[in-house]
Parts: sequence; structure tokens; C-alpha cells
Amino acid sequence: MPIYEYKCLKCEHKFEVIQRFSDNPVESCPECNKKSVQKLVSAPSFRLKGGGWYETDFKTGSKKNIVDIKDEKSKQPKEKTKTKDQSKDKSSDTKT
Repeated sequence: MPIYEYKCLKCEHKFEVIQRFSDNPVESCPECNKKSVQKLVSAPSFRLKGGGWYETDFKTGSKKNIVDIKDEKSKQPKEKTKTKDQSKDKSSDTKT
């Protein structure tokens, strides 16, 4: 539920109220009990920054769909490298 900020126009008391969207706005000040309260427009207490949300944010345990790094490496094509046995065979072929 959102937190709304109010200010009394008579005594200038500022206060916050947790309310549903469907709730009626507060009309009277909790300090002076006058019906002179105004809802304020204020910035939220948090800010979303960055490139976006990640799949693993706020998930726990088995709900995380994390790709295993080992699995990703095994899917990549392997580089062809010469082994010692192959290099010896080629050198013996060239000598004869």
C-alpha cells in the first residue's frame, strides 16, 4: 500500500498515512483536529536505476533460473589444439 504525505494548512503539521488507492483522503489533522488537510505530492523513498530488472532479483532457492556457467562452457565449440602425440606422428611421417 502506498504512503501518502499530508500537511495541515492551519498548524502546518506534516504527517504520513498508509492508505489503499480506494481509501478516501484524510480530512482532519491529527494534531489540531481541524479539517484543513492537504495531500502533498512527494518523491518516493526509493528509485529504480540501471539497465533494468534481472531474472534472479528477489527470487529464492529453486525459483532462481540461473544458467550454470559450466553448462554454458560445454555448449561452446572447443578450439582445436595439437597434442604432443599428433605432433610426433607428423614429424615421424616427414622423416621417412
